[in-house]
Amino acid sequence: MLAPLIKKLERRFTISKADRAALESLNAYVAPVRARNVFILEGDAPDHAHLIHSGFACRYKALADGTRLILGFLIPGDFCDLNAHLLGSVDYSVRTLSDCEIVQIPREALSNTLSSYPILDQGFRWMSLLDEGILREWLISAKCRSAEKQVGHLFCEFLLRLQAVGLSEEDSYDLPLTQADIGDATGLSTVHVNRMLQRLRSEKLLEFRDKRANILNVKALTAFAEFNPRYLHLGSELKGT
Repeated sequence: MLAPLIKKLERRFTISKADRAALESLNAYVAPVRARNVFILEGDAPDHAHLIHSGFACRYKALADGTRLILGFLIPGDFCDLNAHLLGSVDYSVRTLSDCEIVQIPREALSNTLSSYPILDQGFRWMSLLDEGILREWLISAKCRSAEKQVGHLFCEFLLRLQAVGLSEEDSYDLPLTQADIGDATGLSTVHVNRMLQRLRSEKLLEFRDKRANILNVKALTAFAEFNPRYLHLGSELKGT
């Protein structure tokens, strides 16, 4: 149930048998959520922490006029609302992008476990810092990178994050996003996203079709998009050719 989470933590920490046993004893349970459903709504005060076990989801903000801005994509091993209880309620919503399995962990049990297992406590705080690093890099992309580089950078980010949890096949991976989703994450219109994807394909850097991404030249796309993996703190560079 917690395999993607443990795999992610092991990128940075040595997780002992005792740590694993503590995680497995959290009295967590898995709830299936169908694609394109909101399961955490802005203003909620969840009494459980929500972890993506399988599938893709996103944090987002919705404005009164219907405009949606995606604040982060969530993949297996990611928490949706790890520290939300410290704020009293969440100030964003979370929506599935594909069919998902969501692990729900009682917050009291999680808090007790983290207070007793310092490596896990450090690991969970590290994951929160990763989320902040991704958001900072997105702000840089929105302000400083061209639309084409911004889209290419996002696909590089997905490749490294999915490699870290064993969900990529060499230079390709499943990505159940629409062009509208990419637009909501980058601030680009769907038409503009489509043009950027066509341009990246014509330059033999990236192909995205049928909800699958194929990085045609990892080194070239990394250089073109000015992708530096340091902000992900996953202890590796992109694998591929």
